[in-house]
Amino acid sequence: MSKSFEVQGVIHSLGETTAYGQNGFTKREFVIKLSGEGENPDYPNYVALELIKDKCALMDQYQIGQEVIAHFNLSGRLWSAAGKPEKCFTSLQAWRVEGAQAGQAPSMAPAHGGGDFDGMSYSAPANNFDDEVPF
Repeated sequence: MSKSFEVQGVIHSLGETTAYGQNGFTKREFVIKLSGEGENPDYPNYVALELIKDKCALMDQYQIGQEVIAHFNLSGRLWSAAGKPEKCFTSLQAWRVEGAQAGQAPSMAPAHGGGDFDGMSYSAPANNFDDEVPF
């Protein structure tokens, strides 16, 4: 089972809803530029998220430049084919998008609000990196 997270940012791009295969599967991608505390404007972070099936319509009410909070699941899968190296695909699958409200603190935290993963307490490490390094 994947964990749920949320992230706040400004919409950078909005893709069109695309249908795949004959079974009606649809997908829509969008990119946000992360905003808020801890984000360095000199080295912006852009994150691509995807919406699937009936969730594709969630972005219909938003436009490029608007600030949103996206709730998403982090998931991944392995792919392998004969004679080819194994690959891992990771997806950030949004399930709720809402307009950011003034004064709301941005986060990259679990959506359930807790720091308890598999019974272990978790606290974010201190920011001990050099701000001059772009990665």
